[in-house]
Amino acid sequence: MFKLDRKSLVSISLIAAVSVGLTACFGEATPGAVSFSNGSVSHTYANGKAVIDGGVTYPVVANKTSVYFVNPDTEKGGYTYGRTPTKNELDAWSKSVTPYAPPPEGSGSVSDGSDIYDAKCVMCHGDFGSGGGGYPALAKGNAYKGQKETLTHQRGITGDEGPIRVFGTYWPQASTLWWYIKEGMPHPAPKSLTDDEVYALVAYTLNINEMKIDGQLVDDDYVLDREKFLKIVMPNKDGFVPKIDGPQGPDNARAFFSDPKNIGAQTVANRCMKDCIKGENKLTRIKIETKDFLPPISVARDLPKQEGKADSNAVAMKHYEDSCKMCHGADGMGAPVVGKKKQWAPYLAKGIKAVYKNGINGINGMPPKGGTDLSDKDFKAVVDYMVSASK
Repeated sequence: MFKLDRKSLVSISLIAAVSVGLTACFGEATPGAVSFSNGSVSHTYANGKAVIDGGVTYPVVANKTSVYFVNPDTEKGGYTYGRTPTKNELDAWSKSVTPYAPPPEGSGSVSDGSDIYDAKCVMCHGDFGSGGGGYPALAKGNAYKGQKETLTHQRGITGDEGPIRVFGTYWPQASTLWWYIKEGMPHPAPKSLTDDEVYALVAYTLNINEMKIDGQLVDDDYVLDREKFLKIVMPNKDGFVPKIDGPQGPDNARAFFSDPKNIGAQTVANRCMKDCIKGENKLTRIKIETKDFLPPISVARDLPKQEGKADSNAVAMKHYEDSCKMCHGADGMGAPVVGKKKQWAPYLAKGIKAVYKNGINGINGMPPKGGTDLSDKDFKAVVDYMVSASK
């Protein structure tokens, strides 16, 4: 986190976009300030070091930073608004779990985690963390067999396919998983899990990723607690480039982004913006016919024939059971429960089209289409089933 003061305001820019822009369009970035009509911009921090990602900082000049005014009285103190938070308030806010702030005491088994997962997670993350419906996979599963498992195998660099980006092969720290589950899961009811339930879900996630702790496989009977959690070493801990951990992290990043080749850019000595091609333009047209492909590309435009049409209401009910019941069932988590007419009344008062629209686009914490990949037509059929069952 950067501290904003009168000396500098750091521009937190997209690494690739800014770096490519500065390098490809202007050549190597030269430290120093560039004057603007309403302020100045610098490629260095106050200590003289280059901005880490090739971006810029905006020093305060004449009580302005870039085009924005700065109140000089903020450095004089004497604030009359707000108060100092109490210790209990700070403790309530400061609940982040990081590599340097481990989780609280607690424990949970893989077996319990499997039960909790089936009850609260499987409808979004799929069986055994396989993913689906727009939600990420949590484990590599059979679909990823044969692919590389860490970022040290990058597509186009080592000649291999890219890495599998799931928890067991991509995440560098297990603390992120514990904290994310505790703070944001399950999606319809974040912060509803106890610490022991979080430990159980973390244990289950380690299990489906076939991971070990201190040399011991996290099998179906494994019980994870705080002491064991602190011994987790993620397989891809050192797989990121550049290495940003430790005191040399910022300098490692500077060195990495200063080389245009590392970010897919290039240094241009003689830039050309107009009439750059000398002589006649040569156009090469590529001629490919469908018969040139093996197997040949189909030119058929008719839809596949249906071998009998299933009952639409039964199909909608199946989609509801698979994807919607967790939130809209009898034990729903804040969503209107199917079968309870009064709970649906405020929504239906706006008309069924509004219900369709809110469901398709997402509303009040509900993801678009409930996180499913249903077509608009099929999703509306599910809504019709839910509404009709509540009359």
